[in-house]
Amino acid sequence: MSAVKRFAGEMIAELIAMFIIIAFGDSAACMYTLYSPSPHQQAYWGVCIAWGLAVTIAIYVTAGVSGAHANPAVSLSFAMYRGFSWKKVIPYSAAQVAGAFLGAAAVYTMFQPVIDHYNLIHHLTRAGDGGAAGVFFTHPGEEITPIHAFWDQVILTGLLMLGIFSVTEERNVLAPMGNAGALIIGLLVATIGASDGYLEAWALNPARDFGPRLFAYVMGWGQQAIPGPNNYWWVPISGPLVGGVIGAGVHHYLIRPFLPLRSAPKMLAEPATVPNP
Repeated sequence: MSAVKRFAGEMIAELIAMFIIIAFGDSAACMYTLYSPSPHQQAYWGVCIAWGLAVTIAIYVTAGVSGAHANPAVSLSFAMYRGFSWKKVIPYSAAQVAGAFLGAAAVYTMFQPVIDHYNLIHHLTRAGDGGAAGVFFTHPGEEITPIHAFWDQVILTGLLMLGIFSVTEERNVLAPMGNAGALIIGLLVATIGASDGYLEAWALNPARDFGPRLFAYVMGWGQQAIPGPNNYWWVPISGPLVGGVIGAGVHHYLIRPFLPLRSAPKMLAEPATVPNP
């Protein structure tokens, strides 16, 4: 397989990974927000599990092709600490944002009548009130300022990346074997959501927020999406990028040097090389 064809496959895989995550995750947000009584508001763990399993499925579908980064913070951290090519960071990130955009489009296709009905009965508009915008992208919860949200995202994405680096570390003798790592990473995402999701909907991923936010901007939410109330749009981008690098650095400098040697296949770093047919 040529290098160009392999690279194209990696971009497609990253797009598909984010499409899967948003198609399932934002659908769960629709179920939580748009229905009364909501099937999830009295069982919030269901939303968290939906997001977590969406991540797990995305990894299973695409890891063999691209490494299933599905997050610009992951791509950046792997470039800094795991030898991932710096030349691929921006293309991977672009593919991830595109996949999230298309995932939001799929959710809109399915839930558009419900979104419009929700806004109608609550006397909300898209551009004026941001009606139902929260089903697509993240926003700060009660009493949370953008600056506070930034530091929340630094901390939470740092924990996420520390977990990812630990689960995928070949020298970690307690890491799950084989494909079980995908499930553990999904459960980690779900756990962060269950623990801290009400702060600002646990973005953890610049593509997860910006792709659907861009879609909502195009579909009539306008300034309610970008720049968003209180100019919030930059927080779910910068916070996860900073936090991801810090969390990965904690593992790289404070955990990894003390691990015993062990040889095992890597996940989530460089994609596997596919032999020529």
